[in-house]
Amino acid sequence: MKYDFDKIVNRRDTQSLKWDVGENELPMWVADMDFESCPAVREALELKVAQGIYGYSIIPEEWSKAYVDWWKNEHDFEIPSDKLAFSTGVIPVISSAVRRLTRPNENVVIQTPVYNIFQNSIVNNGARVLENPLRYDKEGGDFEMDFEDLEAKLALPQTTLLILCNPQNPAGKIWSRPVLAKIGALCKKHQVNVICDEIHCDIVEPGKRYVPFASVSQDCRDVSITCIAPTKAFNIAGLQTAAFYSFNQRLFNIVNRGINTDEVAEGNVFAVDAAIAAFTKGKEWLCELNMYIQKNKEIAASFIEQQIPALKITRTDATYLLWVDVSDVCKDSEVFCAFARSKTGLYISNGSQYGSLSKGFVRINVACPATVLQDGLERLKKTVELLMEK
Repeated sequence: MKYDFDKIVNRRDTQSLKWDVGENELPMWVADMDFESCPAVREALELKVAQGIYGYSIIPEEWSKAYVDWWKNEHDFEIPSDKLAFSTGVIPVISSAVRRLTRPNENVVIQTPVYNIFQNSIVNNGARVLENPLRYDKEGGDFEMDFEDLEAKLALPQTTLLILCNPQNPAGKIWSRPVLAKIGALCKKHQVNVICDEIHCDIVEPGKRYVPFASVSQDCRDVSITCIAPTKAFNIAGLQTAAFYSFNQRLFNIVNRGINTDEVAEGNVFAVDAAIAAFTKGKEWLCELNMYIQKNKEIAASFIEQQIPALKITRTDATYLLWVDVSDVCKDSEVFCAFARSKTGLYISNGSQYGSLSKGFVRINVACPATVLQDGLERLKKTVELLMEK
C-alpha cells in the first residue's frame, strides 16, 4: 500500500473525545477513525494555517462542484447543484429539518437498530419517536426491512417524517435499489417526508456500491432531503463540514431556511478547503482505506468465529463498524459493555441505545491499525471468558 494505515498515532491527551479514557482503556466505540486523514486534506489545511488569518469564510463554487463531481464519478448520480447547501454537520440538518417538517407530538419513524442520536433530534424538537424495527435473521446474521409494519406506521395520521439511514448504522447494510424504491413509494403514498442520512456512503466493501436514495425513483426524489459529508470517509468530523440536497424545491427551501435560522449554515475557516481537497484529491487514499478496513473486518470475523464462537457478527457491506450479537453470553449489552470496560479496559458501545430490541448487541469500531484491532479482540475474548465463568 502507498499509505501507512499501520501507523499508530498517540491521541491521548489531545482533547480527543474518543481517547478521553483511562490509561489502560482501549476505546473502540465512537465512529472516529484512528488513521491520519489523507495527505491532500492535511496539505490543504496546512496551506490555510500558513495564511495566518482565520476570518469569516464564504462557500465558493468550487465547493459545490467538488460534491457534484464526486457523486457523479463515484456514485453515478447527478446531485442538483442549485439545491445543494453547506451545513456544519448532518445532525444539525436533521434536527433543523425535524423542527421545520413536523409539528409538536407528530411521529417520526426510525428503523431500529439505528444511530442513537436520531432519537435526540426527534425528542428534543417536540416530536415522537416511532420505531419500525428491522427484522433480524440470527442464523444468517442479517437485517431486513419489515414493510408491513413500516406501512402501518407511515399510514398513521400523526406520522409525517421518516429518517432513513443509508448505508445503515450500526448494522452496515447497503439498502438495495428495490428496497429504497418501495420506501419512496410508501412515503409518497402516505405523504411522509424522508430525511436520508448517507454520511457512511463512501466506506464500503471493495467492489460494492451504495445506492443514493434520490437516484432510485421520482417518488424518492419528490419526498426527500439527503444529508452527505466527507467527514466519516476522510476522518475529519472535527472540522464540521457537511451538506444536504433535495430535488424538491419546497423541501429544499424549508430546510435551507431552517439551517440558516439555526445558524448552522456557515463554515469555519477550514471546513470548505478540507471538503474540496477530500473530494478532488482523496480517491486513491480512500480506495486503500477501504481495502484496509475490509481486511480488519475479515480479521475480526475470523477471530470471533474461531476464538469467541458464542458471539455472532452481523453481515456488513459498509461502514467501519461491527454489529455483534452477544445475547448468548449476556442478554443485556449495557451490562456486557460495563463489564468489558471494568475488567479488560475495552470500551465499546452498548446496543440498547440504538433501539428497544437491541439489548443483545454491541457496536465495535475497527477503523484502527491492525495491531490495535488485535488488542481489542483479545480484550473482547477475555471479557467473554470472564462472563462465562460467572
